[in-house]
Amino acid sequence: MPKAVTPYFTPTTFKFLRALARNNNRDWFAEHKPEYEQHLRAPLLRLIADLAEPLKEISAHYVANPKPVGGSMFRIYRDTRFAGDKTPYKPWASANFYHQATRALLRGTDGNSGMMGRLDAPSFYLHIQPSENFAGGGLWHPMPESLKRVRAYLLNNPASWKSATRSAAFKRIYSELGGESLSRPPKGYDPAHELIDDLKRKSYVCSARLTDDEILSANLPKLLLQRFKQAAPMIDWLCGALDLDF
Repeated sequence: MPKAVTPYFTPTTFKFLRALARNNNRDWFAEHKPEYEQHLRAPLLRLIADLAEPLKEISAHYVANPKPVGGSMFRIYRDTRFAGDKTPYKPWASANFYHQATRALLRGTDGNSGMMGRLDAPSFYLHIQPSENFAGGGLWHPMPESLKRVRAYLLNNPASWKSATRSAAFKRIYSELGGESLSRPPKGYDPAHELIDDLKRKSYVCSARLTDDEILSANLPKLLLQRFKQAAPMIDWLCGALDLDF
């Protein structure tokens, strides 16, 4: 277990994010980019690096990649091409701890980076935003074929799904699953099925709130690993639905 000599984040981290939310424009960000680098980007990369080995104790197939570009840390720049909100930056920081098979598919056969296709896989996730921090994981907005596979697996394995997501240990942290659902049952599914609410889901995700003080604590890696371990039964089940090792 990594032991931070000092906390990864400081109150200045949240101060920067609040200021960014009020001044979400390129001129302001350019002027304050050194603050972003020092108080948000650098400590998040350090946290990701420190989670790399401990994460393997939960699953050897999951990756905490501290590369500045193309790793676990999401870019702060928003994709505004098809968005109604045209603000250029995310007023939060986030990291995705992904299944190794995801990146294996994206590499060309010669070892060079190349888009060969998309593989849906559940992941662990961290979100840092003043008063809105959370950690958890799951399968977010999968492709239709992946969603179809998860639903079919759920029909064939209802007991294991309930064991993974409705145990006392899981629900103590993740009281309910998140994400959008269909307003009606998917075509071809029995509306009276005992798990119809789960069959209607568009995503299969769980999250648990973290306080600002917990984000600022030197014990943050330990807390995150606890959250990920508690989410692992659902991640494991979703991997099974998609024929992925866990």
